[in-house]
Amino acid sequence: MLKILKAIKDNKKGQGMVEYGLIISLIAVAVIAALVVLGPKIATLFTNVANNIH
Repeated sequence: MLKILKAIKDNKKGQGMVEYGLIISLIAVAVIAALVVLGPKIATLFTNVANNIH
């Protein structure tokens, strides 16, 4: 088990993938937060546009 952990620690490709994973997760959290905050405003905007078209 210790050998496997050392191999993972020394693997630079694995380290890069973890960093990319963290960046993607932070972007996902930011997008979700933006949708939670702006979601009702966007829904109202689309509703108004749809009502004006009809």
